[in-house]
Amino acid sequence: MRRAIAAAWALWAALGAAGQDITGNWSGTLNAPGIQVRIVIHISKVDTGYSAVMDSPDQGVNGIPVASTRFGQGRLTLEVAQPKVEYTGEWKDSLITGTFRQGGLSIPLELRRAGATAKLVRPQEPTGPFPYTVEEVRFENKGAGVTLAGTLTLPPGKGAFPAVVLITGSGPQNRDEEIFGHRSFLVIADALTRRGIAVLRYDDRGVGQSTGVFSKGTTADFATDVEAAVAWLRTRKEINPRRIGLLGHSEGGLIAPMVAAKDEKIRFIVLLAGPGMRGEEVSLSSQQLIAQAAGAWNKQAQEMIDMNRGAMDIVVRDSLRMQHPDSLRVQLNAYFAQKATEFPVLKENPAIVSRAIAELSRPWTGYFLSYDPAPALEQVRCPVLALAGSKDVQVAPEDNLVAIGRALEKGGNRHLEVKEFPDLNHLFQECKTGLPAEYGTIEQTFSPVALEYLTNWVMKQAK
Repeated sequence: MRRAIAAAWALWAALGAAGQDITGNWSGTLNAPGIQVRIVIHISKVDTGYSAVMDSPDQGVNGIPVASTRFGQGRLTLEVAQPKVEYTGEWKDSLITGTFRQGGLSIPLELRRAGATAKLVRPQEPTGPFPYTVEEVRFENKGAGVTLAGTLTLPPGKGAFPAVVLITGSGPQNRDEEIFGHRSFLVIADALTRRGIAVLRYDDRGVGQSTGVFSKGTTADFATDVEAAVAWLRTRKEINPRRIGLLGHSEGGLIAPMVAAKDEKIRFIVLLAGPGMRGEEVSLSSQQLIAQAAGAWNKQAQEMIDMNRGAMDIVVRDSLRMQHPDSLRVQLNAYFAQKATEFPVLKENPAIVSRAIAELSRPWTGYFLSYDPAPALEQVRCPVLALAGSKDVQVAPEDNLVAIGRALEKGGNRHLEVKEFPDLNHLFQECKTGLPAEYGTIEQTFSPVALEYLTNWVMKQAK
């Protein structure tokens, strides 16, 4: 569930053969199980030959520099150093036909002449003027020494208004939880504020205008940022301090119960694709769901997941990982060295192992894999709404909804409403496969049906 969503795209450009002008824009699409990403390359003439930059419209990323480009006798070679990527292609009749390679993965790729980068179509994104107040704000998490910057939207009138704090998913996110050009928290905040609910959304620590270092934080650290947000809202005269709720997406669905379990004044919580199982199980389940949705589920995929489980077990067992990360890295190195006899790809591509160890050794990863949300959920006394999409491949919908309900009921909380929406993905978009590769290609940011459902529920609790 590492936010985000790892992008897979080629980096390339082109140099021309004699008599051929390759300056301008080129585009192509990476197509493979679980991957469908458009790329646009902009090529310019420079003193030393050509330079190029890349856009990924589906992911809302622009201006990525191309590191090395060679062209001769109709053959194009493009390379990027980190991560190690290579593209080789043959130029013929204004078409470059070739192969993109990264970490043992090879994907056919054709580049064609293209116009300027296509504008992302996000029809649900609200634009001003707004029928409510939009205020740029800052508040302190004094215990962490962090200043968090965000946006508070206030309905018209004097208040005091009920309010909701929006909590982002895993990975460094801005206040709009912008993913692949979709700003789902902007859409949610707009819908709630138009119905009379004040909404606070903020940049994660170390992101945007917020201070701090994101990479050093764990889920528990981010929970203290939410506590600071709630405390700050209670100082605002426009806000009813007895009517403050939390809405968390993905990892935010872990954080909301953590905060509500400690703060009995929280009025309600909404969990959007929130985990109900221990992080290790969520991650392994996601790997299987992605392989199945991509049509790549087989014996080898199961063996790879079993290998990943072994590595995660090492992280979970190592209770001293926070104090001695070097020791953990030594254990993981030995584990992957032993597994290289079963999986030659590990020996052939040491960069894969290096990246895996770096990720598994991070404080966030160790905490997430080890964390069981059940104890916190058992202590939540306020009403809870848990929503999921049936095609979510990042947080298995049925398993996690059942686990959330079980924990709440064990704690005696009967104020639970659970709903699984058909054909929605992890971002609550109407989709075909649910794979992350679809996220950027879908125009819809958040299902209107799901948005109406959660808005109506919040209105009931706020009253």
